[in-house]
Amino acid sequence: MDIEQARFNMVEQQIRPWDVLNQGVLDLLFKVRREDFVPDAHRSLAFIDMEIPLGHGQTMWTPKLEARVIQEVAVRPTDRVLEIGTGSGYLTALLASLAEDVVSVDIVAEFTAGATQKLRAHGFGNVVLHTADAARDWADEAGFDVIVLTGSTPLLSDAWRRRLKPGGRLFAIVGEPPVMHARLITCTGPDATRSVTLFETCVAPLVNAPQPAAFVF
Repeated sequence: MDIEQARFNMVEQQIRPWDVLNQGVLDLLFKVRREDFVPDAHRSLAFIDMEIPLGHGQTMWTPKLEARVIQEVAVRPTDRVLEIGTGSGYLTALLASLAEDVVSVDIVAEFTAGATQKLRAHGFGNVVLHTADAARDWADEAGFDVIVLTGSTPLLSDAWRRRLKPGGRLFAIVGEPPVMHARLITCTGPDATRSVTLFETCVAPLVNAPQPAAFVF
């Protein structure tokens, strides 16, 4: 396989048509090698428009979703970023390429260990990884400029809004199958946010994400 041709095709045939037009984001996809973060058994699928299995019932997002999220949260060089769901570490690497610091949390220790190894191999020294259950909140009083939830949640905890600094952006996919909505929530002031629905999608839920109260007859 001609890897660079496959990468070019991924960008031009999958990602750009999905309204990812920010040239800085497109350039980043050539810089951070996605194939290095894909499990070895699925390396040949690195540039295909599909979710790639990671084990433990989890998958990598499609390339177009990864790129769209990076574009929407508009990471700045001074930003402090929180990622809930490290997975393969690829989205972590994209975020870390743009931000000052990234904190990434995953409930699966194997993912944390694997991502740590890959990120170090690629020279990312601005990432701190944790193994923990953070589907509902991640206690950090310093707050964040960007928060990305990499799994869906039927309900979005208000705790995430409170973790945003003024001007901070939160990306979350909210809802239940078969249709979920990707939302960008921006902190506009003390205890004030603005929410924009970006697109419809359907991805695997965060483990232990908050659930709607069950209706009892």
